[in-house]
Amino acid sequence: MLATLLHEEAAILHDFVALLEREQSLLLDGETDALLDMAGQKTRMYRRLQYLSDERSRLFAGARQQPSEAAIRQLLSAHTTALADWENVVRLARQAGEQNQINGRLIGERMQTNQQALAVLMAAAAQPGATYGPDGQSRPYLAGRRFGSV
Repeated sequence: MLATLLHEEAAILHDFVALLEREQSLLLDGETDALLDMAGQKTRMYRRLQYLSDERSRLFAGARQQPSEAAIRQLLSAHTTALADWENVVRLARQAGEQNQINGRLIGERMQTNQQALAVLMAAAAQPGATYGPDGQSRPYLAGRRFGSV
């Protein structure tokens, strides 16, 4: 049972890392529209990975053991394929974490750029001289009173 869980977890983590790399590419290229669809895929993959991790923990709890690195290695010592899957799980989980941090920084940078652009637009909109008349022409705004007014 553990071997089956680890095999599936390694496969899904491989796909998850590939998805994160694709996300990074889209972020770097500025193709943010595709990110919404990707978010749904990431959520589904994450939920499945969480389920598999929980199942692994339940297996160890049933045997009254902690699912530690040492316990897993000891249990899988005679099963080379399952041990290789475990090593892939550990490596891919680390890689996914690193990739996710990079993507988070890229998203933060994009958000900061968007906020700065929005601030510039809001400041321009707040200036009375940036208004248009009914004819579509901009109307200059002169501060102070009009000549001849009291």
